[in-house]
Amino acid sequence: MSTPHIRAEKGDFAKTVLMPGDPLRAKFIADTFLQDVRLVTDVRGMLGYTGTYEGRPISVMGSGMGMPSIGIYSYELYKFYDVENIIRIGSAGSYTDKAKLFDVVLATGAVSESSYAKVQCGAEGDITYPSEELNNKLRAAAQKCGIPLIEGNIHSSDVFYREPSEESPSYWERLRDERGCLAVEMESNALFANAKVLGKKAACLVTISDSFVAPEITTAEQRQKSFTDMMKIALSAEY
Repeated sequence: MSTPHIRAEKGDFAKTVLMPGDPLRAKFIADTFLQDVRLVTDVRGMLGYTGTYEGRPISVMGSGMGMPSIGIYSYELYKFYDVENIIRIGSAGSYTDKAKLFDVVLATGAVSESSYAKVQCGAEGDITYPSEELNNKLRAAAQKCGIPLIEGNIHSSDVFYREPSEESPSYWERLRDERGCLAVEMESNALFANAKVLGKKAACLVTISDSFVAPEITTAEQRQKSFTDMMKIALSAEY
């Protein structure tokens, strides 16, 4: 089977890949934190880099937005490039006042209305899970860095713009109150499904960029360049 979406040589990617949605965030991480950096793929603007952090090889690559996009790229990294660990790092909208702007959330499950996991591998239910081993490494890294983590389920939505509704409680309030979802993003459910199918490891760290319960919001530049705490945690973990 060919790999039409990632054009790189086997061995170009490290065993661990950090995967932000925005390829410009991938470039920022590579430029800011990595040494001995080289560009390993740039197909369709999905920039991928490999370098070292504190002497350990690590790669970073954009995934694009949504379940189908991260589904393609993460599957190919796992299947064709011998990647063992993928850590999604991105932004999320908070569903609760417990998760405020710039807080870092570690996902313990990804609840979704998406059919991705069912279609991809026949999975039942609406939740997929990260690697507990990988989450433990991220917890240890956060403690070492002195960065607090908020933990819980997140909502991996298929829809960015949802039409307003008069229902009460609202859709997101039910996800918060009944499923324990702290925030919403759009990728992790598919990433976790791929990792389980292929016997690999996946995790998700997100930074709160806006809120459903408060008027706060970050700028585009802040989302690209100021969410460094989650980057430090992901880079510092001992894989």
